Amino acid sequence: MSIQQLFRPDVLAMQAYHVADAAGFIKLDAMENPYRLPESLRSELGLTLADVALNRYPDPHGDGLKEQLKAAFAIPAAADVILGNGSDEIITLITQALAASDTVVLALEPSFVMYRLNAQFSRVRYVGVPLAADFSLDLPATLAAIASEQPAVVFVSYPNNPTGPRFARAEVQAILDAAPGLVVVDEAYQAFADDSFMDLAGSHERLIVMRTLSKLGLAGLRLGYAAGHPEVIAQLDKVRPPYNINVLTQAAAKFALRHIAVFDAQAAELRRERERLAAALSALPQLKVFPSEANFLTVRVPDAPALFAALKEARILVKNLHGYHPLLANCLRLTIGSPDENTAVLAAITTYFA
Repeated sequence: MSIQQLFRPDVLAMQAYHVADAAGFIKLDAMENPYRLPESLRSELGLTLADVALNRYPDPHGDGLKEQLKAAFAIPAAADVILGNGSDEIITLITQALAASDTVVLALEPSFVMYRLNAQFSRVRYVGVPLAADFSLDLPATLAAIASEQPAVVFVSYPNNPTGPRFARAEVQAILDAAPGLVVVDEAYQAFADDSFMDLAGSHERLIVMRTLSKLGLAGLRLGYAAGHPEVIAQLDKVRPPYNINVLTQAAAKFALRHIAVFDAQAAELRRERERLAAALSALPQLKVFPSEANFLTVRVPDAPALFAALKEARILVKNLHGYHPLLANCLRLTIGSPDENTAVLAAITTYFA
């Protein structure tokens, strides 16, 4: 038997997730916070990490990290919390825990690709419900799909990646009311948004609110978390690897949460920069700028591959969404960077269309 015969045909047909080499570029392609820790905090963090017992396995319960997350982000007392190696792992845990021969995973499209991929990896059926042309939620189509497909889980990105808008709260509430299974409200970009479902975590049995510290400025830690009803979290915890959060991540995350005001100030700055960049780009007649409550802007241009190539030539790396989904035709996604980075990408785009 050849090596290729050992692997599943669907895996053989896939392409590995590509991460572009960003060395020497203004990096605006991955929704990262552009700011490093202040120098004083870097020194303090170094001392904190120096005391970590690398010879010991991590505390499987997070060594107090869950309690700090609950305090920092107003997670209701009624909710329990599960930690993940990024929110990607939490999506995996949810899909694995629900996987059966008749399981259906439902999500809106275009949205975070890991919803679909995890359904594929777990060999369950995936149903994608297209958004409207303006990236708003098609609620009648979504409710019809829920009624006909009876999904075990519905994933809702709130705000949505890669498009930017946040759906109306009443629309997501309607999904929550209609769904026969779990509803995962993915709030990866909550630091830049104007609403959250966290207030319902723990009190609504089928709701899971999922977040990450990545967009807040800690992408390198790979820490995600989800809050939900204790009975649901207890079942997910059964499929979680016992030592999934390493000791350095636990220590660094707890340190960062003690200085959450620093990250809140950075998020506020990025919100202001998002509005500045959106206003300036909207003044260009060749661009369609979609509303965003995330730390990025999605824009439609006459020829996305050509503009992407021009920006790359100017040493600016953004995300080319063209080809990912029909609704994303000729779209680019621009991460909100520092003021200087945003000025640079604006200048490059303005020059391109001059």
